[in-house]
Amino acid sequence: MTRSIADTIAALRKELEKHNYNYYVLDNPTISDYEFDMKLKELEALEAAHPEFFDPNSPTQRVGGQITKNFTTVAHKNRMYSLDNSYSKEDLLDWEKRIEKILGTSQVAYTCELKYDGASINLTYENGALKSAVTRGDGVQGDDVTTNIKTIRSIPLHLHDDTLADFEIRGEIILPLDGFNKMNKERVEAGEDPYRNPRNTASGSLKLQDSTEVANRPLDCLLYHVVANYNPFKTHDEALQFASKAGFKIPNTYKVVHSVDEIFEYINFWDTERHKLPYETDGVVVKVNSIAHQEELGYTAKSPRWAIAYKYKAEQKSTVLESISYQVGRTGAITPVANLAPIELAGTIVKRASLHNADQIAKLDIRVNDTVFVEKGGEIIPKVIGVDLSKRPDDSTPTQYIAHCPECNTELIRKEGEAQHYCPNEYGCPPQITGKIQHFISRKATDIEGLGAETVELLYKEGLIQNYADLYELKEEQIIPLERMAEKSAENMVKGIEKSKEIPFERVLFALGIRYVGETVSKKLARHFKSIDRLMEASFDELIQVDEIGDKIAQSIIIFFADEQNRTIVERLKNYGVQLALSAEVLENQKDTLQGKTFVVSGVFEKISRDDLKKSIENNGGKVSSSISKKTDYVIAGDNMGPSKRVKAEELGIPIISEDDYFAMID
Repeated sequence: MTRSIADTIAALRKELEKHNYNYYVLDNPTISDYEFDMKLKELEALEAAHPEFFDPNSPTQRVGGQITKNFTTVAHKNRMYSLDNSYSKEDLLDWEKRIEKILGTSQVAYTCELKYDGASINLTYENGALKSAVTRGDGVQGDDVTTNIKTIRSIPLHLHDDTLADFEIRGEIILPLDGFNKMNKERVEAGEDPYRNPRNTASGSLKLQDSTEVANRPLDCLLYHVVANYNPFKTHDEALQFASKAGFKIPNTYKVVHSVDEIFEYINFWDTERHKLPYETDGVVVKVNSIAHQEELGYTAKSPRWAIAYKYKAEQKSTVLESISYQVGRTGAITPVANLAPIELAGTIVKRASLHNADQIAKLDIRVNDTVFVEKGGEIIPKVIGVDLSKRPDDSTPTQYIAHCPECNTELIRKEGEAQHYCPNEYGCPPQITGKIQHFISRKATDIEGLGAETVELLYKEGLIQNYADLYELKEEQIIPLERMAEKSAENMVKGIEKSKEIPFERVLFALGIRYVGETVSKKLARHFKSIDRLMEASFDELIQVDEIGDKIAQSIIIFFADEQNRTIVERLKNYGVQLALSAEVLENQKDTLQGKTFVVSGVFEKISRDDLKKSIENNGGKVSSSISKKTDYVIAGDNMGPSKRVKAEELGIPIISEDDYFAMID
């Protein structure tokens, strides 16, 4: 009897998943809504009567019902990089030349896909079933929104194709225009304000606490990229075909092409046709089609080298510039801001826009009370791009850029060759003080939970902190009396500060806020000098010997550590137990066996992934380069090594070794 019930439940689940797929992915329903609802109710009743057969990925779980108080932040197994943007054919031609130079061939195929305007999501499948759904976040970590994602019916909970059972797939959660307009009509009729745009509404939906409310929203999911440790597909196109057969919604608008001219044919076609689509798009994404080529091209610190986004011309509108104000950043950089008569632009109300610097104001001759043209750069950040001189008032006078800091009244400086003015009052200018602390506690730095920008401002205002070292002396009894604070908040903050002492050295080095020392540079400096003590005493010549450290970065590091206040803060951090040297575990894995040697990695390997091989080279003191030159010492060749790379290596007399040869070398 029990077996019969189990079979009935399994059969109902399979049938309902098929109907879901037909309706929400293929747009080809084979039964009526009433029949579907009756079968779903039958399954709900059976599951309620037999909880031993519970399945978190049952079709019944799509209706919502769970409440999520706090969304857990989790690290992405594979980082979600951002894309480089292009706005012209020249940009794409330059990109193509870089691709061909690295690969050593002009025979490169590309896939062109529409760039969907939604909220990025990463779905993980294990044994053919949905395991988790995580937002993009900062690309390194995001929020787990699995419960809400399960309510989106175009996302398969179980796969229809078992070619690949364990993998990640990425896409955009979107709100189709018809659904968005219907939601707004209902809100207006209920006396509520309408939502501004589909993208922000889709993104906000993912963080609703009640999954029932998410289930009631007409969200959809368009997928575009498969990530697997051992990718069985030879091309991106093949991976998309698999995803489509497995049950994912892959738009049929993508195309494989073989030249920049064909790319632009695609771009020009969709520049007009995209307005007929049921969802919003803001550009085209171009990817190298070959998976082997993608792996060979790799990534920069921020973006994949094998993909680029072409952005369609941003929407522009005109409005009156009512005043100009000036903001002070954590480095003391002054940014002029246009305060505008409010306008709606790309779905949001814009009241402020960047004016960049004094040169930009002078170049465009921007003045208060001018009618200015505004657009969203990359359709995100508003900026003033021009002036309507025909509407300039007769009594208009040129803008005089400020000479003193708007916060502390210190006279501004402008270094030769730099576009921005700076306030030199580093330790007395409030926005610089709080900005440095906010950078120190940020996600990619020490990631202190329970402490945000507003709290930093409050702690500074109350005189409890003057720099980031002061954080480690905070006591709960000092925090509890503050506005909007309570015992639990104070406890969480102190715990978060204590936990930050476990953050590794390279992230603490980034957190210090040394000018020009970003995430990648911090890792290279930590790897080379191994401790803050050695870095503080490094000479200019020693610094520029480090890979990717040029004169500007070296000079900035020397200036930072020449300041006695900075050295005092660093000493305090050390005394509090903050990690300012590589751990014994990390040091154990790092050797100098390959010091001074440069490697190029090409092809597919059996015993180790390309990324792990590159990491191994760096952990052993070597340098990894993307292209072969006279400076290359070895080429490590796997299967499907690019023939042009082999020819170039042989022409230059560079040894070509196998992965086994490499392992013997480091052993």
